[in-house]
Amino acid sequence: MKLFIDGSAGTTGLRIRDRLAQRSEFEILSLPDELRKDPAAKKEAYSSADYVITCLPDAAAIEAARLAQEVCQYHPLRLLDTSTAHRTSPGWSYGFPELSDGMRADVRNAQRLAVPGCHASGFIALVRPLVRNGLISPDTALSCFSLTGYSGGGNKMIAEYESENRSPLLDSPRQYALGQAHKHLKEMQGITGISVTPAFCPIVADFYSGMEVTVPLFRKDLLKGGIEDVRDVYRALYAGPVVCYREEIADNGFLAANQMRGKDSMLIGVAGNEDRILLTAVYDNLGKGASGAAVQCLNLMCGLEETAGLQLLSEEI
Repeated sequence: MKLFIDGSAGTTGLRIRDRLAQRSEFEILSLPDELRKDPAAKKEAYSSADYVITCLPDAAAIEAARLAQEVCQYHPLRLLDTSTAHRTSPGWSYGFPELSDGMRADVRNAQRLAVPGCHASGFIALVRPLVRNGLISPDTALSCFSLTGYSGGGNKMIAEYESENRSPLLDSPRQYALGQAHKHLKEMQGITGISVTPAFCPIVADFYSGMEVTVPLFRKDLLKGGIEDVRDVYRALYAGPVVCYREEIADNGFLAANQMRGKDSMLIGVAGNEDRILLTAVYDNLGKGASGAAVQCLNLMCGLEETAGLQLLSEEI
């Protein structure tokens, strides 16, 4: 199978390329650096590929999708997009197969697939099943905070954090998107089916990769059921091999955002008590939050073993 990664110089593109370069199922097509943005060269690459993965800014990803649609008129081509541009767009499949059997089948058959966003993946994994099972009303006003490593900001932010002359303000966690207009909000609302945009508080801190997403619930105001009802939903849905519910994911009372670094697994947990419940998802923002999710979806689209090339936790952990 021939694969072209459009945008392989970025953090996500590089990691996808490195992962797939070790696998014999794929022939990875490439362009010289001077032709990476040349329209004719890109069209030729798309026309030669069976699959294209786009790792581009939103505007460029929209143009890439138009190019892919044009090529599809004379050449069969399947497209995976890692940008924010198409995650709630009509005609696009959403790449989170664990959410339902129907969604896994949709990923397998997708012609155009949007890979989920890093922050959004945890929120959606926690909230969507509770909405679909009637434990949370779709008109519930939710809040969420998400702690991420600095690699989620791409090459520019990585360079800032790893600079010898960096600002001392980078030594502490930093909350951002204070205007409540984060680009993942549309996806977080649309895929879960909630009617109220959540209050979302993302935080970046001084570690390379990892992500911890928490959604707090007051039982008396937000939840139609108890803490064990929530756990039962997650137990039934998230039995692995990639997304796994665990009875305990904290370590001696501490939940570390980087504990899934280097892995493609996502751990789902429920903490708190009967009155104040904490829904938690822990994973690597570069794993299940980005390149790992793209590889998993590509495997399904190609009819391969879903976990091929993924770095997963053992059952004992």
